[in-house]
Amino acid sequence: MNPPYRDASGLPEEDRRLLQYWVAEGGSRAVRAAVVLLAAQGLRNAEIARRLEVSRQTVGNWRQRFDASGVAGLRERPRPGRPSIIDEAEVITRTVLAPDGGGASRAVARELGYSHAAVAAIRRRWRVTPGNATVPAVPTRPPLPQAEVWVLGLYLDTHRALLLVGTRPAAPERHHGASPGASPGAEVIAAVDAAVEAALTVPPSPAPGERRGQDRLAGYLAEARRRHPGASLHAITLWDTGEGGPSSQRCARGGVVHHALPVRTTWRTFLRAMVGLDCTRHPESSHRVYLDLAAALTHYADRPGIARERQPVRWLREPIATHFAGASRAGGEQRRESWGGANQIDLGSFNECVVIEAVRLAGTITRGEISHRTGLTQQSVSRISRSLLHRGILVEDDRRQATSGKPRTPVRLRGDAGHALGIHVDPEVLTAVVVDLDGAIVRSRTEPVAQTASPDQLVDHIARLGRGVLSAAGGAVRPGGFLGIGVATPGPVDVASGTVLDPPLLSVWRDVPLLYMLKDRFRCPIVMEKDSSAAAIGERWIGRNRRARDFVYLYLGTGVGAGLFLGGDIHRGVSANAGEFGQLCAVALERVDADGRPEILPECNPPVSIPETAARLGMVLGPRAAHDPREAHRVVSAAAGAGDPVAEKAVRQVAGAIGRGALSLVDLLDIDLVVLGGPFFTDGVADLYTAEISRIVNDFPTARRLRRVDVERSVLSREAAAVGAASTIFHATFTPRLAGRPAPTRR
Repeated sequence: MNPPYRDASGLPEEDRRLLQYWVAEGGSRAVRAAVVLLAAQGLRNAEIARRLEVSRQTVGNWRQRFDASGVAGLRERPRPGRPSIIDEAEVITRTVLAPDGGGASRAVARELGYSHAAVAAIRRRWRVTPGNATVPAVPTRPPLPQAEVWVLGLYLDTHRALLLVGTRPAAPERHHGASPGASPGAEVIAAVDAAVEAALTVPPSPAPGERRGQDRLAGYLAEARRRHPGASLHAITLWDTGEGGPSSQRCARGGVVHHALPVRTTWRTFLRAMVGLDCTRHPESSHRVYLDLAAALTHYADRPGIARERQPVRWLREPIATHFAGASRAGGEQRRESWGGANQIDLGSFNECVVIEAVRLAGTITRGEISHRTGLTQQSVSRISRSLLHRGILVEDDRRQATSGKPRTPVRLRGDAGHALGIHVDPEVLTAVVVDLDGAIVRSRTEPVAQTASPDQLVDHIARLGRGVLSAAGGAVRPGGFLGIGVATPGPVDVASGTVLDPPLLSVWRDVPLLYMLKDRFRCPIVMEKDSSAAAIGERWIGRNRRARDFVYLYLGTGVGAGLFLGGDIHRGVSANAGEFGQLCAVALERVDADGRPEILPECNPPVSIPETAARLGMVLGPRAAHDPREAHRVVSAAAGAGDPVAEKAVRQVAGAIGRGALSLVDLLDIDLVVLGGPFFTDGVADLYTAEISRIVNDFPTARRLRRVDVERSVLSREAAAVGAASTIFHATFTPRLAGRPAPTRR
């Protein structure tokens, strides 16, 4: 039974006013005051606990203290080993960044020194759980909409800092936990923290000029609306000195909703919590996004005095495609293509992948040979084979006569059991191919790139090209057998966010969220890879047994890249940008620019370097070739293939520079196979490249007495990157992997 308690008329007016002030003020005394005020209205403990989202024990405790000591009993009391003030954002940050199993309320409470009940209440109020299964409710003032929230920008000068976020209505399919590797980690948050701290040490400029500050913030908000047209924008003031008028008025004039920080947080912990929530819920919010923010803040702190006031931090992230509901196409054109839907080739076990890999490598193989090669029992192989035959992934071949016993019936992969679309984005051309499981090209199409096109126009071009090739191949693609789309792009790329960063020969593609823009146009799995890595995957898949070992794929396109197949899988590196070959060549040749940075070697751009080298050696290319690099390369290649000594010398010079980089790879990785391919590894120059690079990687390595390095032509066609891009879908679907070796993200 609840203890007797005075009704509202029994509370002295002075106490009531003080308790109401504590509730409005927030902080640790707000809940205690609310308990007493609600109890004064005659509510029972259970109802008070439900309304305030605290335990009944907490309610009873504070009622007893008030009964015994009045208002003084609700004031702070020193408690050894436990903080008197709880920062809610600190609890949220610790929850979302906790490793698996470490985000339980009790674990967070022990680490931070808070009570378990307080931590649980905070997490309920923010709607944040370790698995991140629900949409958080951020209790700013006024609260942010209960919707998906992205951190979009930060404005900071010497008088104020505003965090810009975007929201959209929560979609059920987006309610997922963090992807492996999606969390920013303590080191990224620490980098942002340190950068903000450095920015805060910047002294105010002696003559800031109020109107100028208003113009800067207004221009920033206008740019944010242009860059993120489909987002509902909200600006949260982290701090504000009041110079030049309140931030709320400026936001209102800019069409942005203004919010103050939650009561029980500091700006620093709130920023950390928002970064953590963004990264753990949205894979596109990668390390790079927040390292870019840290770099912008550091640059601000490092500028000399007066320039700091003139150039505030105006950081905005790149557009996030149409994650926001309002970013639809003008005129209401349907953007999503329903190709694929659900694919029917859903492999049920690791052993099924092992069997398919054995069949793929062998081409044609009996069940007994599969058992011998894989170590699986014959019963397991027979059971798995029957299932794969029934689902149409394998097909039986002609019987073989055995030396004893009954004839053996081999199996092989059924080529038309699955298809994928491969798209290669090159600075000069777009290539799309539909490929089957045997690597056969069903349909292909190549179109030139409009050099002046905007990113959105280029993505529309890619989508039209892909749809056209898929439509042309429609009859050959089995229902349920379309597995997805692979996209190969020049590096560097941010695979976590699906963003093409700043390819050196395609400036218009800087910070383009290509993967998500394509996801907005196609309703099927999409994998994105660097072009050289995609070509290496295609080589491995289509090369079968000939490529069942470690190798380096040198991709000769508009630039030279390296794809590394090591330890039975593609080696992507920490940022998925392994194989940046040009700088390696420059280091090997001791070619650096004035700043000491490795040069971007002209030799590592074959369609330009070969004609230029031939012209410098005295070869006349003709008027058409003078204006068309591809035509110039074709002319020199044809001449080299016909035995022209000048053309041969030009090709050998370029091959020599590439060979020096290949030598470094051979010595570093201790490999014995280098594969050459790509659109500019043509018949006229192929033998010259192969001979020159083979000479270098076999004559000069340190361990040349221990190995012979094979330098071979690619088994792929000139569409190597596009075929490889399609093969990334097969590789992700069928290649057996143990835990700890994740497949590329398929979105």
